[in-house]
Amino acid sequence: MKIVPLASESLGVRSLVTYVKAGGLGILIDPGAALGPKRYSLPPAKAEFDALRRARELIQAYAREATIITISHYHYDHHTPFFEGIYESSSAKIAKELYAGKLVFTKHPTENINNSQRKRAREFLRNVEPIARKVEFSDGKSFDLEGVTLEFSQPVPHGREGSKLGFIVMVMVDDGKRRIVHASDSQLINEAAVKWIIEKNPDLLIAGGPPTYLSYRVGNVRELALRNINRIIKETNAELVIDHHVVRDKNHQAFFEALDKKPKTFAEFLGREEAPLEAYRRELHKMERGEEQEIPEGILKFIKELRGEGHAGRVQGT
Repeated sequence: MKIVPLASESLGVRSLVTYVKAGGLGILIDPGAALGPKRYSLPPAKAEFDALRRARELIQAYAREATIITISHYHYDHHTPFFEGIYESSSAKIAKELYAGKLVFTKHPTENINNSQRKRAREFLRNVEPIARKVEFSDGKSFDLEGVTLEFSQPVPHGREGSKLGFIVMVMVDDGKRRIVHASDSQLINEAAVKWIIEKNPDLLIAGGPPTYLSYRVGNVRELALRNINRIIKETNAELVIDHHVVRDKNHQAFFEALDKKPKTFAEFLGREEAPLEAYRRELHKMERGEEQEIPEGILKFIKELRGEGHAGRVQGT
């Protein structure tokens, strides 16, 4: 099995898109990327738009190799919509190229879903069903495909219990030799997600971490996440790859260090330095105006790559 993280906050954009090669199958999980329209009351910096274009190129390249696409929920950083979106690097043409001829496993569009995602799901399905090879609603189902098992969780909260952001489905990919779980936006802060992950006992867990940068709004998720992730560490032998919401916090590495086993971000899994552009949006805007700023070396290197001054290249997984 080959696992290739493609885009995430540690690679400059909002995303958790992952490509898995298992047996003869190419599986693209949560193929979306986006930018936060506002952070620190600022729009995305130029470097963030450059990172989004790079993420889009990678997603489209790996979509061409994929036979299967899985979608955990209908937020635009987890699927590519069919509209012209500057913050999603999307269009009808791009979406058609991505989904055409694929076997698409997606969350149920009307069950365990909030109003916003229900509307997005309806629009997505209206466009994707005529062009996909087949669309399957995946909630709680298991599929045996050429000796590779795809198993989907029942819907779990997007974040904490009672979250107004609705529900997501997690996916397990098992080729008989290696088992991974992609836990998407569970954020590892609800009991249903943690229990399912422990039950599946993966070799590798990929998950969006808790939104610690929003503690003023969502409460103290840090301690809850520490307890839950340490339970997963204690009860499984999973290698942990945690990214997404938690990396919007400049202090995410301190959170990682507080765990019983230190996770990797997508960037670290790929052997790269982190480039959490959104977390440094204020500094990036000032830098782009010519002001001197203290910015991590990994971000500066990443920006040089995006400008063609270094090698961004094709992503290699493990």
